[in-house]
Amino acid sequence: TTAVTAGVEGVEGELLVNQPTSCLHDYTLTVTDMKAVQRADVIVMNGAGLEDFLADALAGSQAAVIDCSAGLELLPAQGHEGHHHDTVHDPHFWMDPGYASDMVEHIVQGLSAADAAGADLFRLNGDLARQTLDGAAADWAGRLEPWQGRSIITFHDGFQYFADFFRLDIYKAIEEEEGSEASAAEIREIVSLVEEHHIPAIFTEKNGSDATARAIARETGCAVDTLDMIMSGDGDGIQPYIDAMNANLGTILEALQ
Repeated sequence: TTAVTAGVEGVEGELLVNQPTSCLHDYTLTVTDMKAVQRADVIVMNGAGLEDFLADALAGSQAAVIDCSAGLELLPAQGHEGHHHDTVHDPHFWMDPGYASDMVEHIVQGLSAADAAGADLFRLNGDLARQTLDGAAADWAGRLEPWQGRSIITFHDGFQYFADFFRLDIYKAIEEEEGSEASAAEIREIVSLVEEHHIPAIFTEKNGSDATARAIARETGCAVDTLDMIMSGDGDGIQPYIDAMNANLGTILEALQ
């Protein structure tokens, strides 16, 4: 959104959830959040059920709503029973840079409808952001091409779009947060997978728990590396997304090599 609105007079973007988080499925709006929703002219949502916590607040808001998931072919939800409020689809689709480009287009169209005076600059900014994303995606795919088909284990259930784009397989995805820790059976399964397939590393999410992953590493000798779900919106423009994905690619490549 900040990439699309850069330099547009009279437009100010504000991040509603401005604290580090591994996922939003258990987030509860604060009084400050409610006030921010009420004063907003436009609310840009990821969609696909990620912001279920906003439902009641949106019912009392006059803001235009941009749902970045509208019309996209999404993957089915994975992970623990009840995760993401039993949503049918996995909402972490921004982890595929192709979908991130689609999100930019949704934002351009939605903001242009809400603010016709800024439409030309929204379009120019959006086209530049999409070109940057498309170029980066081609580079990333080329870097990971020799490793297509390799399998990984993640301690977050939101990396399947990332893996799908780069043609990696996820043997197992464990969503581990307070109240939803990995079961003993899941831990035994991961230990067996690591040992049977000689998996060199397992991946945790930077804002999530790594306690179980560390225990598995001690038992099997595999490494524990950290990936970024890019939940925090750190910085303006498209570059923070590019930087975070570059770091993720570097982490994956180092582990596979």
